[in-house]
Amino acid sequence: MNRNNFFIHVALALVLILVAAFAGQLSKWRKEWKGNVGIMPHAEKKQPATTDEIALTETRNFGRPEVLVKFKSGVSNETIERLTASLHDRVEDRIESAEGLEAIDDLDNADAASIVAEYSKLPEVEYAEPNFEIQLDAAEGPLVPVFPRDPQFEDQWALANSGQKGGKQGADISATLAWAKTTGSDKVVVAVLDTGVDYSHEDLAANMWMRPDNLPPYHDNELGTIDDENGYNAIDGTQDPMDDNGHGTHCAGIIGAEGENDVGIAGVNWKVQIMPLKFMNSSGFGSTKDAIEAINYAIERKKAGVNVRIISASWGSTQKSQALGEVIRKAYENDILFVAAAGNATTNNDRTPHYPSSYDVPNVISVAALDRNDQLASFSNYGPKSVAIGAPGVDILSTWLDNEYEEKSGTSMATPVVAGVAALVVANNPRISVDDLRKRLMDSTDPIVALKGKTVTGGRINAAKALE
Repeated sequence: MNRNNFFIHVALALVLILVAAFAGQLSKWRKEWKGNVGIMPHAEKKQPATTDEIALTETRNFGRPEVLVKFKSGVSNETIERLTASLHDRVEDRIESAEGLEAIDDLDNADAASIVAEYSKLPEVEYAEPNFEIQLDAAEGPLVPVFPRDPQFEDQWALANSGQKGGKQGADISATLAWAKTTGSDKVVVAVLDTGVDYSHEDLAANMWMRPDNLPPYHDNELGTIDDENGYNAIDGTQDPMDDNGHGTHCAGIIGAEGENDVGIAGVNWKVQIMPLKFMNSSGFGSTKDAIEAINYAIERKKAGVNVRIISASWGSTQKSQALGEVIRKAYENDILFVAAAGNATTNNDRTPHYPSSYDVPNVISVAALDRNDQLASFSNYGPKSVAIGAPGVDILSTWLDNEYEEKSGTSMATPVVAGVAALVVANNPRISVDDLRKRLMDSTDPIVALKGKTVTGGRINAAKALE
């Protein structure tokens, strides 16, 4: 074979090889095209996307996080993002106060139980749990609203019981004697973890917390910068914690409706700062994650110099969340008392725990409800080992939406009574630790026959004794 023929044969061989390769690739493309009919164009195979890439490329609206996952110490954020992305999930929020605790949104909208099982198998995970739904602790049955036009302190039997409306004289928290020593302080901040607060109410506006001019707006690495002028709304991560239910406003008024202003009622504190932490909607429902985010906000503000000393929580669930308990403990580590409603199911919390009031955390103080005759309210939970103290919680007059006032009943109402007394104690003793504050409240009770064997102290809170 001469040299020219040799090169011709080589060239023909190369052409045949290229044609065969092209035909094979064309067949592959054809199969991929058929397999992808009806869905978005198939992207080139890449390494698993990061959480940020998923967030940028998803075309639908994100939902509420289904699970809370605690990754083990030492697991990096990059590893967490790689693991969540590989499962087609995203980190909806990272809880700064509890290292490794992530709120996870499953982009396939799978059920929470299967997602929990999926993460629980990973060696990098300490625990995983559903983002439980939480609801208000409101007593069942219709309650008659009250719309006073004039000061109504005479109807506030919880503060001064003279036997009005068939009550028992002296069955109150001795507020009038406590006020001889202090009526509160605008340097003490009480966070109301609830449905928000009507911060424009005529009897609350003067006692509402507002972010000081020298304090930068709140910043969250995932949510961004939030102008928290009036408090915090964890439902949608905005600055507006306005109440659209009424429950949070009622609790706020019990703690700190302005006193001696010739308007409406008087709170346990005439002067105080109420910080609204909204995590429940207009129907009285919220989620574990939003409760955690709101508590995390209070902790971060405390670290930034805001004197948050008490969180009042008038809600609950029989579902135990390890993540929620952990963040409440973080509040304890930051010297914040956590006052919680015992619940309204007429059950023994020793046998059937009610959370958050049943968490075994040193800053939690659980509250049962009493009526105007020093009887345990018909709806109130109890627990000789788990429920700490009793307080008035039946027919309690307080602030309501749109400058109104209503009577409500529940351990929800008893809880802010105790939170309010705690604020009086802090006003009188600003340096008191959270451990000493809780002990002071526990030691400052009047023995009540109806509470013997029903609560740890067997007594009703006494504000005057707490200030001695």
